Amino acid sequence: MAPLVLYHFPMSPPSRSALLVARNLELDVEVKILNLMQGEHLQEEFVKINPQHTVPTLVDDDYVLWESKAIATYLVEQHKPDSTLYPADPKLRGIINQRLYFDSTVLFSRAYNAFAPLMRQGETSIPQDKKDAVKGALVTLDGYLDGQEWVAGENTTVADLCLLATVSSLEKLGVDLTELSNVTAWLNRCKSLPGYEENEEGANIFGNALKSKLQEPY
Repeated sequence: MAPLVLYHFPMSPPSRSALLVARNLELDVEVKILNLMQGEHLQEEFVKINPQHTVPTLVDDDYVLWESKAIATYLVEQHKPDSTLYPADPKLRGIINQRLYFDSTVLFSRAYNAFAPLMRQGETSIPQDKKDAVKGALVTLDGYLDGQEWVAGENTTVADLCLLATVSSLEKLGVDLTELSNVTAWLNRCKSLPGYEENEEGANIFGNALKSKLQEPY
């Protein structure tokens, strides 16, 4: 069987989350890096694979899938269905799914709303209300972690890996997490996860690129 192929941009938190899942499942995956800043995702060859030309994009033999959370759950269900990263129990999955949707629609959405104008519109500062919105989402995440080691319970799940990619990026941007004791302890635990250092490299690229746009530190 042909290896999995993941089209990836290290600077992208969602892209890194999909790669983190592959690493934690110990899957044989060929990583093809596309530099979005140079428009490589708009090349005809890639657009034929994914008409939305987004990363991450997964190719599994003749099956193509994009959107990071869809990839994360597919990798488990298709290749390691007995993994505790996404257990079959509907109630456990319900919590994991809620955390995944929280990342997509709340935390990452607010983060993207804050940092995208730096990259796309040439802004040099982030308005305080957008910073406050990000902080509010992080406070919610801190609450999820109250009394437990991982965001959806006793075990590491795909929700941890997706949120790790987002939170580590915000940390490298300069978001202060010191008051969020549960989040900081969780981040420290995440250092033992497969793919952590690889994610850290991408998060540093993300943080440095955005900090270079800011007139003052975050």
